[in-house]
Amino acid sequence: MCLPPAMFRFAALPMKVSRKDETGDAFHPTLLAAFANAPSYGGGMKIAPWARLDDGKLDICLVREVNKFKAFCLFPTIYFGRHVKVAGVDSFQTDWIRLETESPLALYADGEYVCETPVEIGILPRALQVIVPSV
Repeated sequence: MCLPPAMFRFAALPMKVSRKDETGDAFHPTLLAAFANAPSYGGGMKIAPWARLDDGKLDICLVREVNKFKAFCLFPTIYFGRHVKVAGVDSFQTDWIRLETESPLALYADGEYVCETPVEIGILPRALQVIVPSV
C-alpha cells in the first residue's frame, strides 16, 4: 500500500499514557506512540533525536490527532528530527510508562509482535553493557 492513501485513511486511536507516580488524565486520540532508547529507527527516522543509549531513559514521542494534511506533511520531518517542535507532537523522557487503549491493541518492538495493551514499559539502567561512540 502506498503511504499517502494509507495516511489519509488511518484514524487516530484513543490512548491514555501514564508516567511514574501519576495517572494518565484521559484518553486522547493518538496517531503514533513511539518508545525509544536510541535516536532513530526504520532506516533513519529520527523519532527521538535527543535519545542516548546509555542515559537510562526511555524517550517517548506521541503524535496526537492532527488533521490528515498536517500528518502527511509531518511525516518527512521525522527523518530530520524536526517533528518534535510541531504542535500536536509531545516528546519527553521517563524511566517508566503505562499505555492503555480503549480496546486491546497490538504492540510491536523492532517490527515484531510483543503483546497487547494495556502495557507497562520500563528501563533498567546499566542492565546491559552497550558500546557507544564518544561524543
